[in-house]
Amino acid sequence: MKVLRNIIRIDEELCDGCGQCVPGCAEGALTIIDGKARLIAEKYCDGLGACLGECPTGALQVIEREADDFDEAAVEALLAAQKAEATGAKADQAATMPCGCASSHIQSFAPTITPCQVANQPRSMGVAATGFPEPAKNKPTPFLPSSLTHWPVQIRLVPPEAPFLRGADLLIAADCVPVAHPSFNRELLPGKVVLLGCPKFDDTQAYVAKFSEIFRVAGIKSITIAIMEVPCCGSMRGIIQTACQQSGVIIPVEEVVVGVRGNLL
Repeated sequence: MKVLRNIIRIDEELCDGCGQCVPGCAEGALTIIDGKARLIAEKYCDGLGACLGECPTGALQVIEREADDFDEAAVEALLAAQKAEATGAKADQAATMPCGCASSHIQSFAPTITPCQVANQPRSMGVAATGFPEPAKNKPTPFLPSSLTHWPVQIRLVPPEAPFLRGADLLIAADCVPVAHPSFNRELLPGKVVLLGCPKFDDTQAYVAKFSEIFRVAGIKSITIAIMEVPCCGSMRGIIQTACQQSGVIIPVEEVVVGVRGNLL
């Protein structure tokens, strides 16, 4: 039955399909279809607007219009079905983020190089005037295998329930760190699950919300924050501190600061 009431409205021009509103709706009323947030059905939306704060683009708003009446029993059935579907999925099965983007297919895989192999790599390479290893003359640069164990790596693309986050030693790195630090893959990454983001240009409140949920549900064992020496990178420290406080979980935190020339400070 149609009644005049509050209900969510989605501006498709503003919606970028990030999917952050989906877990923000306690009734499970939102989903991502064709790269845009959609209301599954009017009867699932209570019109309270709890999802508004999760949208980084302002695409969501609560309006008053005629809509199907809110059905609490239908919501309970929907949530039960969603939970059953999530529980029945294999933990190690590759999943797809709500946005459907090919770059966000969740994958876990063995690292190309293990921490043990890293520790046993020879360290007798020559050192150039820059202070970094100098490749041997007339010899091709050897392939350096990766320590990466999962995909995706961007903070915004990784859901809190991603299998690779469970019980992980987490490396939260500013986007510039892997570019600046020449031994990132050999010294900072081995044995860790890495998440990358920019604390200056990205949505810090969204980061706080994302990390708070990760810390609550993933059982993170430790956190290493890797940031650049530039002042704007320091806000990553505050993001993680606030997220830890909001989650109510105590996790040991270590910080690594990288200079703009790639040296560890």
